[in-house]
Formats: sequence, structure tokens, C-alpha cells
Amino acid sequence: MANGDFLREAQERGFIFQCTDLDALGSAMGAAPIQAYIGFDCTADSLHVGSLVQIMILRLLQKHGHKPVVLMGGGTTRIGDPSGRDESRQLLTDEVIAANMAGIRRCFAPFLRFGDDASGAIMVNNADWLDTLGYIPLLRDVGVHFSVNRMLSFDSVKLRLEREHSLTFLEFNYMILQSYDFRELNRRLGVVLQIGGSDQWGNIVSGIELTRRTDQKQVFGLTTPLITTSSGAKMGKTAQGAVWLTADRVPAYDYWQFWRNTEDADVGRFMRLFTDLPLDEIARLESLGGAEINEAKKILATEATALCHGREAATAAAETARRAFEEGEAAEDLPSIDVSADDLAAGIPAFRLFTLSGLAASNGEARRLIRSGGARVNDEAVTDEGRVVSPADLRDGAIKLSSGRKHHRLVRVG
Repeated sequence: MANGDFLREAQERGFIFQCTDLDALGSAMGAAPIQAYIGFDCTADSLHVGSLVQIMILRLLQKHGHKPVVLMGGGTTRIGDPSGRDESRQLLTDEVIAANMAGIRRCFAPFLRFGDDASGAIMVNNADWLDTLGYIPLLRDVGVHFSVNRMLSFDSVKLRLEREHSLTFLEFNYMILQSYDFRELNRRLGVVLQIGGSDQWGNIVSGIELTRRTDQKQVFGLTTPLITTSSGAKMGKTAQGAVWLTADRVPAYDYWQFWRNTEDADVGRFMRLFTDLPLDEIARLESLGGAEINEAKKILATEATALCHGREAATAAAETARRAFEEGEAAEDLPSIDVSADDLAAGIPAFRLFTLSGLAASNGEARRLIRSGGARVNDEAVTDEGRVVSPADLRDGAIKLSSGRKHHRLVRVG
């Protein structure tokens, strides 16, 4: 049965940054189940950890009996959201957008339960209505309710102009289309709440005002905070690149390691946001000090990985890490790459293998890793940039590469 407890738990877990009318929204949620949506543009074929707060708040919404609506931006991706960017997004072809959408769909299945019942999540595509819009009717029906002066005051526009970076007329229309989405979802499905990141506040408020002016209906907006680490780094980025939510992009072991490497000060906050652990258990774990905080990090890593990749994969990743770090084994389940027998027989520069394996983003970065003393082959430090890896380095059919103490790969002959 739906109730108002969603907002209480969302606040306790740190999901809420702004809300247009928290008391009225709480009353609406307490009276009956509501439908709420978040939009996801199709700019890549997967989502990464930077989108996980949005997915997790939909999960929490569903836990409390409300219906999550995942809006795929098949139409808005053709425009490009200017929020938080200094330059225009690359325009994608319809074929690429369709392929990206198919990839992104996979990211939601582990986190949400889809179905036609009262709290079953649904997925819709805004291309279904945006692609059929007529320009003049849109201007008369929607454009008349937008003040250019007001649009220029929103951060997504103002920051771009203050930095004297180009903002195309195409991008300027994004706010209007996102507002149209909210009204359309309210008309079609009865959606009364839009959720988004803090950079979406202006777009969300515009949709609320459009719905009120044209349909005389009250709808609500809620934003989540920008998530950074305690050291100020952007959430979901590592030296190896973005931490994607699909196993073909980032294996479960690497995903586990990402969470295991959480800074001490972030453990409790990340547990509240990115796991289903009870709040009292999180309070106990984040109070641990000294070496015990590492046990809390392992629990965070295992619980976050279990949500995304399944409990079995999370347990296997934790065991692989234990064997690799605590027993010094080149565990069989470490992520691996294949090289040909001929290439290995000819000798492969170690720096090149570190790049191929993803432990370094480029050959230059791999060389710097070696110079800094952070590169190891079979747990032995590589001190020579010219070090060549050959069949003599095989141990039980594999070669173990390590970047620092926490990132490992196996090289196999394929």
C-alpha cells in the first residue's frame, strides 16, 4: 500500500536536494500511489554510475508502492541537453540512438520490477509524441507560455552564455521539449512527479508551470544532489574511464573494486544511496574505525554489486578479491584479455599489455605507471619501460598484471 514514507526515507538516505512543494507532494503520496518519471537520453549504449542515484530513487519509490516511469529520450536525444555542458553534444543518427536505447534498457532490469500492476515500472519513449509534433502548433500551444527572459535565467543556459560558449537554437528548445514531456506524461499516464538531477531544476519547473497554465493541474518536481566523492572527484569516473552498469562494459569484478576503493569518509553516504541495507545497519558500519572500515567497504562493494550484477556475481567478485589480495593468488576469476601465441612468442612490451588490458588509458599513461613503480607483472615490480613480456612469464597458463595494489588483469594465450 502506498504511503508517505517514501519522502521520509528518501530524505534520510540523502536523495533529496530540492522539491517544489514537499508538504503537498507528501499528502498526495499518502493519499494514493502516484506515478513518477525520470528521463534518460540515449547518448551511449549503457548508463554509468553517474546515473545510479536516479535509478536508485526510482527503486526506492517502487519499494514504497508507487509506480516508476522510465522515459527514454528517443526524441530529445536528437536535440541534446545543454545542462552542465560547455559545448554542444554531438548529434547522433537515428540508428545510433535506437542502438543506444536498446543497450540502456538492460541497465534497469536488475534494479526495477517491470509490470502492469499498480507499482510495476513501465518504460516509454518520448519519440512517440515528439516526432509527430508540428512546429507552428507547438509554438502556439506551448511556446506562448515560455518567457525568453526566464529561460535565460536558468543555470543550464546562463552558465553557457556567461562563459561565452555557443548555445545553439536547437539546444535552446530542449527545455520546451522536456516541459512538453511532463505535460504529455501527465495527460497520458497521470504522472504527477518528475525527478531529475540538480542541474534539471529549471527544466522541471518549466514543465510544472506549463502543465498548470494549460491544464490547470498541480504536478511536482524533485531533484537529487550532485554526487561527488569527499575529495571532490566526480562520481563514477576512474583513471580507467567511466564505471558502466553493464557487464560487457565493466565486469562485475571491476565494478566490485570500484566500490571497494571508496574513500573512508564516503562509506556511509554511499551505502545509504547505493544499497538496500537498513539505515541502522549502515549507521553501525560507518562508525567503524581503523582497519575495520575496510570490512565496511567490502560490504558496500558486495551489496552494490549484487544489485547491479546479481548476488552470485557479487559473491564471486568478493572471493576473487580476497584470493588476489589476501592470499596473493592470480585468481582464475580476475578479468582477463587474450593475446595470440605468436604475438607473445615475439615479445609484447609490458606497457602495451597494460594499455590493452585497460589498466592504463594509453601507452603514455602505462609508461608513467611503470616509472612511478606502480606496475607489476606476476607480482614483481616492472622497473624498465622496455620490459618485454614473453612465454617465459606464463604461470599456470596466464600472466598477472597489476596496477598498484587494487587493479589486476590476467593475460591468457587465446
